[in-house]
Amino acid sequence: MRVIRVVQEDQINGLISKDKRIDGRKLDEFRKIEIEKNPIENAEGSARVRIGKTDVIVGVKLGVGEPFPDKQNEGILITSAELSPIASPNFEKGPPREDSVELARVVDRGIRESKMIDMEKLCIKEGEKVWMVFVDIEIVNHDGNLIDASAMGATAALLNAQMPEYDGKKIDTEKKTGKLPITCKPIAVTFKKINGKLIVDPAAEEEIVRGARITVTTNEKGNVCAIQKGESTPMTVEEIQQALDTSVKKGNEIRKVL
Repeated sequence: MRVIRVVQEDQINGLISKDKRIDGRKLDEFRKIEIEKNPIENAEGSARVRIGKTDVIVGVKLGVGEPFPDKQNEGILITSAELSPIASPNFEKGPPREDSVELARVVDRGIRESKMIDMEKLCIKEGEKVWMVFVDIEIVNHDGNLIDASAMGATAALLNAQMPEYDGKKIDTEKKTGKLPITCKPIAVTFKKINGKLIVDPAAEEEIVRGARITVTTNEKGNVCAIQKGESTPMTVEEIQQALDTSVKKGNEIRKVL
């Protein structure tokens, strides 16, 4: 297995040095993106995203609870991710793995820092009751770039979510009062640095090659809302600027699919 991995890494590195990729894509080219809206009937909003063979389902549920002490007039966002063994032989049953925690945090940060949801409009009664937005990510199949697939799924699910009726005592999920107070459409674009070059949407075989990873989330105004770097390999200022510029361009392209 180790020999096969080394040979594969050498092959990928060799191709990248010639501005080519193992699946024939350009360095800045995504695999085919497919977005299915509302595949889950019991969720307030949901989306299924496929990037190549990577397959992710995201569901949004709404509840009512007490606000955080330091944000008495704002709703609450909670994002979680489940890495099931069904999706990849590398995933194991048990408590949340570091990978799943990081995945949820990166998606959450993109939504939160872009201010996609006007959280103040989710306040029912200041200091007492607010709407709680739960974003649940389920990985169906892992073939690389779970971050972008999950972030797209979260954005699409939140855009389609319908708020249930609340009479002050109980929630009636059969009755809807309108959509969430959405302000923008954040899009995450993940890059992998291989052999000194940045590639977008790394597939599974590219992810295992040694090199830095960076995810940039932008809104439709071209503003950078969040950045997350992974792995220990350093990046130059020029490489980070390239990632920022490309993320704006790719973000605009992906919004057309949404």
